[in-house]
Amino acid sequence: MAKVLIIYHSKTGNTKEMAKSVEEGVKEEKVEVILKSVEEIELDDLLTADGIIVGSPTYFGLPSAEIKEIFDKSVKYYGKLEGKVGGAFTSSAHIGGGNETTIMGIIQMMLIHGMIVQGTTKSDHYGPVSIGRPDEKIKRDCKELGKRVARLVKKIKGE
Repeated sequence: MAKVLIIYHSKTGNTKEMAKSVEEGVKEEKVEVILKSVEEIELDDLLTADGIIVGSPTYFGLPSAEIKEIFDKSVKYYGKLEGKVGGAFTSSAHIGGGNETTIMGIIQMMLIHGMIVQGTTKSDHYGPVSIGRPDEKIKRDCKELGKRVARLVKKIKGE
């Protein structure tokens, strides 16, 4: 069965709330999902997932150090994440606070691993962004991200 891992870092609870909505979307597609904070993640978890969705707060226009550390350590598995499906989301305090650069930073790290990232023509093209606490629209966008990644994982696995 296809499996999606959602990794998030959250100090205020906003990114965690987004992660839970992403999880709902994955579940709707009948795909196994594992939701873990960066504090709970084991590096080997990356190998067992077919899809990896990462959420981070925006700090100075970039992912948090905790999210970056996961990717820094993942060099141990360089080449072994190739073909896995990826996705990203972020929260921040300001509209112009570096949200897109944070998501693109996560996506760039995924692409360097050879992962597949699908954008969308709807709403936030690169991935959902919440300014402060996620509202219902943002939660729907997060749910859609989970569904999109899960559907692509199933296609690739032939399910």
